[in-house]
Order: sequence, then C-alpha cells, then structure tokens
Amino acid sequence: MLMLLLGSAVARCQEQQSRDDAWWTGPMLAPSAATLPQGHVLLEPYVFDLVTNGHFDTNGTWHSAPIEHTVGSQAYMLYGITDRVTAGGIPRIAYNEPAGGADNSSGVGFGDLTLQAGYGLTRYDDVHRIPSIELVLQETLPIGQYDRLSRPANGFGAGAYTTAFAIYTQDYFWMPNGRILRARLDLTYGVSSSVSVENMSVYGTTAGFSGRAYPGDSFTADAAGEYSVTRSWVLALDVVYQWNGNTRVTGTNAGGVPFDANSGDSWSIAFAPAIEYNFSAQIGVLLGVRVIPIGRNTTSSILPVLALNMVF
Repeated sequence: MLMLLLGSAVARCQEQQSRDDAWWTGPMLAPSAATLPQGHVLLEPYVFDLVTNGHFDTNGTWHSAPIEHTVGSQAYMLYGITDRVTAGGIPRIAYNEPAGGADNSSGVGFGDLTLQAGYGLTRYDDVHRIPSIELVLQETLPIGQYDRLSRPANGFGAGAYTTAFAIYTQDYFWMPNGRILRARLDLTYGVSSSVSVENMSVYGTTAGFSGRAYPGDSFTADAAGEYSVTRSWVLALDVVYQWNGNTRVTGTNAGGVPFDANSGDSWSIAFAPAIEYNFSAQIGVLLGVRVIPIGRNTTSSILPVLALNMVF
C-alpha cells in the first residue's frame, strides 16, 4: 500500500511541495527542535513492549538470552510558555515480565519522571531556511522504585538524579521529485548523581547489601528523517548512537563481605523505522519498531511502539 502511495505521489508531484501540504507526527525517537507557540500544548502518549532477547559482550559478539518483556507507557506533555520557551514533563509507567513468566512485577509501577525546558535559538521559516535549533535542559527525578526490592522485576527506576543537556536541530529538504524530507539531529549528554543502595536493587545487588552506586555519564546522538509520501502518510527513520559510561557499585554484602563491581562502558547503534498517518496538522499516529543490531557490553532488544501525537 505504501509503495502505491509513494508511486502516486511521485507521479503527481510536478512542483515543489508546500510545507502546508505536509503533516507530521515526528519520528519515533528524535524530539522536535521547534518550540511550541505560546499557549499551545503538545500531548504525545506512547505505549510499548520492550522485548529483550540477548546481549553483546565486551567484544561486540551477540549472545541469545531468554526473552523478557517490559510493557509500559510514557507521555510527552509540553506547554508553550512563550514562543521561544517550551516546558513540561515525561511521566512513565511499566510492568516487567522476566523470562519464564516467574516473579513478574507485583503490579504496574511508576518509572522516573523527567522534567524539561527548552529555549528556541532559531525558528525555521520558508524565506531564510535557517534550521530550527533548540537548547534543552532535562532533570530526571528518581521516583521509581530501585532498591529494597522484594523481587528484581519491581525495579522501575535508577534512584539517581540525572541532569541532561541537549541541542535539538530540525531542517527541511526538498527531494528531486519535489516532496519534503524533514530531518532532525539531536545530541544529548547526561550526568547522574551517586545513589545509596540497600538490599536487592536494579544494580544487581542482593538482600543484605549496603552501599552506593555511581552511574556513569551518557551520550546520545539521534539522526532522524521523515519523508512526506502524501499529506497524511509519512515514512520515518531514526538512527541512534548511545554510549553509557561505567557504573560502579561498592559496599558490603550480608556479613560485612566487601563488594565492588564495575559494569564497564557500553555502546549501541539502534535503527527505528516507523510509519506515520496524520488526520490533520494537529493530530497523527505513529507505528514503529526500534531494533539494536550492533553494540558492546549491552543488551539487545526489539521495541515496538504505538504513539498518538496531538497539538492544541
């Protein structure tokens, strides 16, 4: 069906497509660099099923593992304070299903809450064609349970305050057939606080442990493109590089036995193709899947996602 739409669009397109004729939801992963107009609201709830199916060792070799699921939701909730300043939050909920179906989460739990504020340095216009550029500050609050767990599947957060600094960019390009390709490049660097850890935790500690975890810094580069097949239909793709620094956990186990462990640095490259259908310029849906086929010292996973994008 999409190939027919693409062929039809190419055949019809004798002139350059107007931006008013292109509706978007945004790609699966890369946030927009365009701040909201003053008084406008963006709501974008996601539902997902994170399927973990293996891991990459320190040499980058993939090893299969029993399949685990994390079913959950997160939502972007943003408000245009001024034409240049947008602020809001990203709440999260999840339910963990370990391999074999044993010891699932006791119930749906809240993950860590991210608050963010963005300042628009530039806004794209059709005359000068300067890309949209936004500076973003995020603060993740550790409200999700992470230690003193009755079972590992009840861990939904990291326990640490994480401050992230980001620069988002967005530009438009016209293809030889006149259709629009909207492109984004988002760069984010995160720094986390150390955190007190007691007993069983998301850091792999067990009952009787007492100590601290020191999460490593993180860096994400997300390059994304959206191709306007028709006014309503869009094909999108994210390519994401993710790096995480070493996380150290130190303390004592039951009986006062010293414990000191390091995760080591890790990295991965993910691909997230998606299809968008837009009912109007303000409302659209997205269906996509993120896969991680390349990495080192990290898990591999498949992440199908359904999202609804609404701007009022």
